[in-house]
Amino acid sequence: MNSRKKILIVDDEQLNLEFFDVMLSKLGFIVEKAEDGVEALEQVKRFEPDVIMLDNIMPRMSGWEVTKTLKADPLYRDIPIIMFSALGDVKDKVEGFELGIDDYITKPFNFSEVLARIQAVLRNRELYGQILVRESRLNLAEAFTSAIKPYIADFLKSIDDLDAACAGIAPGAGAEALPGLVARIREKTLGARKNITELSATIDKTISEWEDLKKNEIEVQALEKQFRKGPQQKQGI
Repeated sequence: MNSRKKILIVDDEQLNLEFFDVMLSKLGFIVEKAEDGVEALEQVKRFEPDVIMLDNIMPRMSGWEVTKTLKADPLYRDIPIIMFSALGDVKDKVEGFELGIDDYITKPFNFSEVLARIQAVLRNRELYGQILVRESRLNLAEAFTSAIKPYIADFLKSIDDLDAACAGIAPGAGAEALPGLVARIREKTLGARKNITELSATIDKTISEWEDLKKNEIEVQALEKQFRKGPQQKQGI
């Protein structure tokens, strides 16, 4: 996992932008800023953040409107959003979660709490990603099992046909029967060879895809250890 996660801070209060920029940068995060919702959408496309910290009440476009826009876009809907606002009403928070927000912080906020929530959101997103990887591996294994069964059935049938052809070569059979039997055996061996070649290609493809998935898989214990360590320790701060 890349230790330097990218965070987009969206707030119309310059003081908050500068504060988060300084503090999160010191902790090893890569930070970009936006002063309103419209600029935030532009930054998302350019910066592709790992987390968006989003103020709700802003000029031109509110945090909720930004969230609706991002969650409707397949390219950006999986980016986790932490929304902070001066509003503490439970109804507002529920509406935010229903829109797809991952967490919610009410102003005034404590930076230690903010950092803990960022780490929790990142950890949950990584764990979710690993679940998807393992699910893909299971689906691949299931697809391979389904694909290999017809090859095995055809191969076994070819063997049975060869046995039957060989049985036809009875002692004392006339020479005129041999060309037909040879042709039949050759046909079955060619069919068996074709099935084995296709099966080998399927196995090679599955192994390649399996290895690609394994490269993206992180053991859960290692993932938890990385997040417990914290970005500040990774950067030697």
